[in-house]
Amino acid sequence: MTLAGVTETPDHVLRNRAAWDRLAGDYAVWAADAWAATEVTWGIWQVPEVQLGILPPGLDGAASLELGCGTGYVSAWLARRGARPVGLDNSAAQLATAAALQNRFGLRFPLVHASAEQVPLADATFDLVISEYGASIWCDPYVWIPEAARVLRPGGHLIFLVNAVQVVLTWPEEEDLPATQTLQRPYFGMHRFHWLGSDGVEFHIGHGDMIRLLRRCGLEICDLIEIQPPPGSTSRFQNATLEWARQWPCEEVWKARKPR
Repeated sequence: MTLAGVTETPDHVLRNRAAWDRLAGDYAVWAADAWAATEVTWGIWQVPEVQLGILPPGLDGAASLELGCGTGYVSAWLARRGARPVGLDNSAAQLATAAALQNRFGLRFPLVHASAEQVPLADATFDLVISEYGASIWCDPYVWIPEAARVLRPGGHLIFLVNAVQVVLTWPEEEDLPATQTLQRPYFGMHRFHWLGSDGVEFHIGHGDMIRLLRRCGLEICDLIEIQPPPGSTSRFQNATLEWARQWPCEEVWKARKPR
C-alpha cells in the first residue's frame, strides 16, 4: 500500500526493529570479541572460514554490503581483508554498538539504518552482498533477496547463512529450546515464524522454494554448505546440542552469483 509515494512499513519490520533495539545490549557484551578476532568464523558454532570456504576470492577493493549487520563484525572482517564494506541494519541500537566499536578499533565504514527489504542504495553497486543471521532470517526472503540481487553488480556474489531447514522443522514452539529428533511442523508452506516467547518474526523457506527464488532473481546457485561443527565445538546459543548438530545440519550457507 502506498500513499503519496510513501510505502507502508510491514508489521514484521517494525516488530523486529523494536525487538532488536531491546536485544542490542545483550549482543554488545560479546561484540568486541568478534571484532577483535583474527580468524574468521561462522555461525553459532564458530566454524573457521578455512574449513568452510565461504568467502569468495579477490576481496581486495571489493565493495561489500552486509544486510542485517548488527554489531558489524562481519563487515569488520571484510574490511581487514581489503574490502570496502557498508553495513545496513534495521536496529538503530545495534548500529550504535557498531559505531562505538568502529571508534574503539579505528576501523570505519558506512552504516545505514534501514530494512534490507527496502535498501536505500543504487542498483549494481556491490561485488558482494552478505548476511549471517541478519536479513537472511529476519526479513522476508521474497522481498530482501530481490533487493540483494538488484544492488549486486554482474559477477557479484550473494552469500547468506541461515538456520538449516532440518533444525527449523524439529524445534519446539517455545523460543530457546533445542532441536528435537522428531518433526514438529510441516515442511510444505514454510515461510513466516513467530516462536512462543519471542517478540520478533523470523522467515525460513524450504530448499526447493529457495532455489526457485534465487533463479527467479536472476542468480546462479554456486553452493549450499550444510555446516557440521567440529568435535568439541561450543555455542552460547541453544539452537541444538552438539550431538544433534554433528548428525544433522543446524546451519546452512547459500552461495549464489549474478551472471556477467
